[in-house]
Amino acid sequence: MQWDNLRYLAAFAEYGSLLGAARALGTEHATVGRHLEQLEAELGLKLLDRRGRRLTLTLEGERILVIAQTMQAQANAALRIAEGSRGDLVGEVTITAPPAFAAHIIAPRLAGFADRYPDLAVRLLGEARQASLDRREADIAVRLSRPTDDSLVQLKLMEISFRAYASAHYLEHHSRENWCFIGSDGEIRNSPQQQALQDLAGANRIAYRSGDVTIQAALAVQGAGIAMLPDFLAAGEERLVVALPDYTPLIRGVWLVMHDDMRQAPKVRAVIDHIRNANGSGINHQPS
Repeated sequence: MQWDNLRYLAAFAEYGSLLGAARALGTEHATVGRHLEQLEAELGLKLLDRRGRRLTLTLEGERILVIAQTMQAQANAALRIAEGSRGDLVGEVTITAPPAFAAHIIAPRLAGFADRYPDLAVRLLGEARQASLDRREADIAVRLSRPTDDSLVQLKLMEISFRAYASAHYLEHHSRENWCFIGSDGEIRNSPQQQALQDLAGANRIAYRSGDVTIQAALAVQGAGIAMLPDFLAAGEERLVVALPDYTPLIRGVWLVMHDDMRQAPKVRAVIDHIRNANGSGINHQPS
């Protein structure tokens, strides 16, 4: 039996299609299909229901998938242990963070890292979704909520504040009862800042939604309405002003999160320490 075929089954189930699995695995969709056919032949089971326009797993496919996912998780664990045991400062470290935070906070603090560590590269991903540290989608994740998974080590980096912002022109020409609001969508549609915006809006209209806070800020700059924005983002835009100066800002903690297997990896520690030192404030190095 070709055990690698199970990896293709796990990818197909995770990404929902041959094409999605192919993109994740860096191959062609025909290659994924071929490996799945080989797995069916080796097991003598029909794992995919090919009726209709969309492939789905059969009952047997679902049962085999559980085994495939377990094997994939164990393989990822082995790779994390190996990576975490490496003592050299060579290779690549992947950081995932919300897009605006990655651009305005993390990126500036990485300045000078390449000069200090010439054999290390940093891959910085700005994405609203939470990357899986278990599946090694990232080495370090920046989270705006404290994880509850015991396998993850959390270091509090800082706190950020959110306030209601708008253009001065908008506030001059619209009374409070006629305000329109710019809300969140996608991965951040249920975020605390979205809830704070809804509480502030009350019965007023949420006229725009976006899953990207930089787009929300752009809408606010152009006079589209009121947006709940992080101060670090709004501070760089002189056309934005605080809509309600007496409003108590929403405070959210920011956490650097890594898998426990990676906490002692020298290259991961180097990146974390560099970000911490650039921050200029102490960070508790103990998991909490």
